[in-house]
Amino acid sequence: MPLLSTRGAGSAKGFGLTAGASLYPYNLELLVVAGGASGAYGAGRGGGGGAGGFRTSTQEITTKGTVLTITVGDGGAAQTGGNRGNAGSISEFSGTGLTTITSAGGGTGGSGNAPNPGVAGGSGGGGGNNNGGGTGGAGNTPSTSPSQGNNGGAADGGGGPNYGAGGGGGAGGVGELGTAAGGGTTGYGGPGSTTTITGSPLTIAGGGGGGGRNGSQVQALGRDGGGNGGTYSPDTPTTAGTANTGGGGGGGTDGADISGAGGKGVVYLSLPTKSYTGTTTGSPTVTTNALKTVLQFTGSGSYTT
Repeated sequence: MPLLSTRGAGSAKGFGLTAGASLYPYNLELLVVAGGASGAYGAGRGGGGGAGGFRTSTQEITTKGTVLTITVGDGGAAQTGGNRGNAGSISEFSGTGLTTITSAGGGTGGSGNAPNPGVAGGSGGGGGNNNGGGTGGAGNTPSTSPSQGNNGGAADGGGGPNYGAGGGGGAGGVGELGTAAGGGTTGYGGPGSTTTITGSPLTIAGGGGGGGRNGSQVQALGRDGGGNGGTYSPDTPTTAGTANTGGGGGGGTDGADISGAGGKGVVYLSLPTKSYTGTTTGSPTVTTNALKTVLQFTGSGSYTT
């Protein structure tokens, strides 16, 4: 059922009930997405940044007055030197008597300078590539069940000059392989995962594309919030992961700007409208219909049951 209206925090607290008449117990649905990592930059081709971890949970709320604390992780900052990118930050949900849900920040892409392997995270970063390829970083690190993310794509090295770096992993699949042989290919970012917590399908937490070398290569795109990788000759710039999707940033390349920053994370809460109290901090966006109320936190804050 589509949601009917959108309201900022501080609007009317009840929908046919007073604030004190909320019903317990009820099931609270969660989506917790961490910040994506930035891609790498270097004299070679930098790997794409991994998406932030993507975790869901359903928890029973039994009492009035429980404070639910929300932390929303930032995306990793863009990289300008010959180094790996920067990791995303965790997002977290917690409350007294409830199970804490922590999503890990995305793993950074590997620099083309060494080349360096991608780094582990919620989803792993792509491997860098320059006369030798780096492995992709492991996803689902630390391990959760179900998995919070996937591995970054490797880079196979080999003879140049058309090196391609690996794409960052996404919540819904691994990053693609970057190659050098046969003219080279550049790894697209891994796909994101789909949620219906908002009332309609939303696909987010995709990986960033790897950086590429020379015009024989197609620019590697990020997916589902992930940023695009840069290419050299012609110079096509990297792009950042989309804010509030946890997307990984695109990998940089020599001559093609800096790497792409990671996208900031997001946390959603969904609960029965009849049980919504309206007591929040941090100014979440609140969307409601007759049955469900959804809170979207794009910054840290709280909800009191």
